[in-house]
Amino acid sequence: MRRVPCLLVLLALTGCATGPSLENRGRVTAPPGDSHHLTIGSAGFTESDLLAQMYAQLLNRAGYKTSILTVSNRELYEPALESGQIDVVPEFAATFADWLNVRIHGTDAKPVGSPDLDTTMDALRALAAPRGLTVLPPGRAVDQNAFAVSADYARGHRLKTLSDLGASGLRVRLAAGDECVQRPYCAPGLRQEYGIDVTGVDPKGVGTTPAKRAVQQGRDQMVLTTTTDATLDQFGLVLLADDRHLQNADYVVPVVNRARAGGAGVTKALGRLNDVLTTSDLADLNEQVDNWRRLPADVARAYLRDKGLLK
Repeated sequence: MRRVPCLLVLLALTGCATGPSLENRGRVTAPPGDSHHLTIGSAGFTESDLLAQMYAQLLNRAGYKTSILTVSNRELYEPALESGQIDVVPEFAATFADWLNVRIHGTDAKPVGSPDLDTTMDALRALAAPRGLTVLPPGRAVDQNAFAVSADYARGHRLKTLSDLGASGLRVRLAAGDECVQRPYCAPGLRQEYGIDVTGVDPKGVGTTPAKRAVQQGRDQMVLTTTTDATLDQFGLVLLADDRHLQNADYVVPVVNRARAGGAGVTKALGRLNDVLTTSDLADLNEQVDNWRRLPADVARAYLRDKGLLK
């Protein structure tokens, strides 16, 4: 119910840009700024809501006034971030790098995200800086594609890694989105990098309940999900380690409007989260919201207090 007003706000503010104008994009003209009031953007799904709440609460503790704006479409919130209608957004390094690359260079642009974090961050910062954006240091938490099998299946075939699955010679039907057939980090990559005999893709979506249930019940052998999926235990599933690093480095990174939130105060406040938030923590927090029906603001506050980041 909150998304329609947010979209109206964005449309109403299109004439109030404070970031680089369209004709000036390609060079950074504004020095790092430090606005007293900051708008935190959320993409509208649980994990993004949680990160936005943690960012807001850490910035409040550091003396900033904050508000949260939910915009579920990156095609809308990224321009709003450039213009200063949004000041801070939680993003995922490789995904955002590739998205910016396509936006700037077209749909035929060669992907710039990679499994190597440093390479990915260099590419992302090079794309973001001319648009008036600063990418802050990544933390420890990663939300990237992952593959899960049933615990019984893993135990019966002694599987801990995707390499183990490839070496086993087992035939695998994969529950995933239909795009998995062509994506280099999905079925083609599993075959080429790991030698997994993927016999077909069951188009049930990424990490959906029907996809996980198909693996639980043995109709499929493996499901495409994410590293912060909080529901695997409910379906008796376990992740197989991506031991050859097929997946891109989708570390959580704050992206800020340089002119309004590029100063040392914001960097220091949000950097405190980098030392504590892990992939496992993020999965646990997602579970509290999705399964326990707790509010993201309450879950975020309890976590930050538990880690000594809030009083």
